[in-house]
Amino acid sequence: MARVLFINGGSEGHINPTIGVVQELISRGEEVVYVCTEAFRERMEKTGASVRTFDGLSFIKAFISGGRNYVLERVNGLLLTADIVIPSVLEQIKGERFDYIIHDSMFGCGRLLAQMLKLPAISSCTSFAQSEASFDRMLEQFTANVPADIAKPIADRYQSLTALMKEQYDVEIGSPYEVFCNPAPLTLVYTTKAFQPDGEAFDHAYAFVGPSIASRFTQESFDMAAIQGKNPIYISLGTVFNQSLDFYKRCFEAFGNTAHTVVLSIGERTRIADLGEIPANFIVRNYVPQTEVLQYAKLFITHGGMNSTHEGLYYGVPLVVVPQSADQPIIAGQVENVGAGVQLQMSDLTADQLSEAADRVLSRASFKDAAAIMGETFRHSGGYRQATDEIFNYKRQQRIPT
Repeated sequence: MARVLFINGGSEGHINPTIGVVQELISRGEEVVYVCTEAFRERMEKTGASVRTFDGLSFIKAFISGGRNYVLERVNGLLLTADIVIPSVLEQIKGERFDYIIHDSMFGCGRLLAQMLKLPAISSCTSFAQSEASFDRMLEQFTANVPADIAKPIADRYQSLTALMKEQYDVEIGSPYEVFCNPAPLTLVYTTKAFQPDGEAFDHAYAFVGPSIASRFTQESFDMAAIQGKNPIYISLGTVFNQSLDFYKRCFEAFGNTAHTVVLSIGERTRIADLGEIPANFIVRNYVPQTEVLQYAKLFITHGGMNSTHEGLYYGVPLVVVPQSADQPIIAGQVENVGAGVQLQMSDLTADQLSEAADRVLSRASFKDAAAIMGETFRHSGGYRQATDEIFNYKRQQRIPT
């Protein structure tokens, strides 16, 4: 049995794909120590992992303090989280032995901790993979398009932060790419090459294992009998950028009092009472068991987060994607590229546009067919079991004890 240190900065989108992997590792005899924020302690303890936590609020504040407008600012934000995470983790694992480390690909301290602990490393990529060449092109655009009086202080801050990391933690940072994407000899990517943009450009260091769909161990009360046989439209903006009262009311306007049964998940930060009168054909909840509902749905209107998109397509459900931020516009573009749905823009979205997009997707068999094809490739890709196979292959290559 080997001991693995699993480091995750943590949000739903980064945590959930790893749940099945952790369970599978433990079922095969590994001992997993999982580092995340307190919000996910209970969920990860239910996998059988031993959980250590760091201060999530301080982590977010440090990250945001780097700036949010440019990619190099976000790199700086990740470096600023080091003083929140690294001392806390090192203190909590003092005296413990680990055989290897798995770290999130967008968690800036992961690669640094792997260096400090001198452990064989695996990167866990819950978004689309990004090559160093494509990242460098983003930086070139930053340099070319941002005025020097803005760009130079950001670049100077990066240089001072990397020097500080070297002084404090004796780690080498070769490039902003290393901070932002945390490359490792093996990167697990929880999608397929067919869905990954420019998928064939990635070499054997990237294992495309497909979506990792497993129980999230959350408490959800939902009467599934209410939607059985009704082929509902399911609407959700995910767990982060879901405070959108106007959008929910536009959904009422678009689909209220129609022949559709509609399940609307509004998240924990919006009160159902603030929605006003709810149409009789709507089922509105703060939280619903998404993967279970999707198995009955005919259409998924989503923000286009990677988890939600994967889960919809996994069950062959065509999508209307209304991206909010981050990588969601890229994901929405891939949904259109594979023919499994359409995208709309939130900024000028109307109820008529919502209704027309839903009608178009539902009335054309090509969207459902494309979603079904993508779902089949997802289901046959292996998911968390394939990810664990790749981990064990890597262990053999590195002569890590079993």
